[in-house]
Amino acid sequence: MNILIVRLGALGDVVHTIPAAAALRAAFPSARIDWVVDAKHRPIVDLVTVIDRVIPLERPSLAAWRAVIGELRQTTYDIAIDLQGLLKSAVLARASGAARVVGFSIWHLREKTARPFYSDAHEAEGGHVITKNLRLLRAVGVEDEEIRFPLAPVASAALDELQSRVAGPFGLINPGAAWPNKRWNAQGFGELASFLRDPCGLTPVVLWGPGEESLAGEVVAASSGAAVLAPPTGIADIVAFARAASLVVSGDTGPLHIATAVGTPTVSIFGPTDPQRNGPFSADDIAVSRYDACGCHYDRECHESQWCLETITAAEVCAGVQRRIGRKLPPSGGRSTVHEPRDSSVSGTSDPT
Repeated sequence: MNILIVRLGALGDVVHTIPAAAALRAAFPSARIDWVVDAKHRPIVDLVTVIDRVIPLERPSLAAWRAVIGELRQTTYDIAIDLQGLLKSAVLARASGAARVVGFSIWHLREKTARPFYSDAHEAEGGHVITKNLRLLRAVGVEDEEIRFPLAPVASAALDELQSRVAGPFGLINPGAAWPNKRWNAQGFGELASFLRDPCGLTPVVLWGPGEESLAGEVVAASSGAAVLAPPTGIADIVAFARAASLVVSGDTGPLHIATAVGTPTVSIFGPTDPQRNGPFSADDIAVSRYDACGCHYDRECHESQWCLETITAAEVCAGVQRRIGRKLPPSGGRSTVHEPRDSSVSGTSDPT
């Protein structure tokens, strides 16, 4: 059997798709399983040990689409599964030539125009997006809701450089995010960094991605000398950093979900997105959330008179860290990569009131 997974982006959503790939491999151990993904997110899929071939979509151009469709057509797929629910992902799934093209029902699609491209559309109820993805696999006879992240070990020169400068356990602070209204303020992260060093005993390391170095520098400057700027990192480096860290504090963005995937404890900051749907699934992890009070659900820009994350104080996030540390952080991060789905009550999520 030949199976194609279509999930192009974004990084956190790609991470949330890995358990579905693991469930397919467990159900069909001899199958060929390929994954088509945006080229910029390829490094995380390259680490997924249950995937046979990664097919990157190099750029949003007609030539790139023709190239990737040509590559897909070299394999006769029995099933293509669109785990994104957009028109572009549905078109790619159909263009693969697969005998069956499986996707979410129209009520669960982000873009309703995707529906005509599926031969099979299925309900996939579930609180967390990982659960939703796993339940879509029932359409191909897979009844498996175990959450697994089969990610290969990573050698990271960037981590080696960091550990040559930082002795002892460290906590990662990730202040960036693609959506402007997911980024908590640098001053708050700076105060948090001071708290991580004293009294938590963790060296705060500020992570940054393309275009975020100045933001990371603001956090370091606001930390009263506590924080260390991370060296430049790629996606594979972030996996290595998260495995080595004792704690990760971040908004709703890729590095947070990578940390969850490798089992590192997290404290997360949520505003326009729902931590029960998109956040860390471990009941031990803490989400400081303003989702219930936010008027811009799943909008990239805030259009309210008061930005919801502005109401989150450093004291509240530090209290979340203290609670998470009370749940026995490992001395050097990196626990198991197999996790049970969290309860829908999300006991680890802090209430904004």
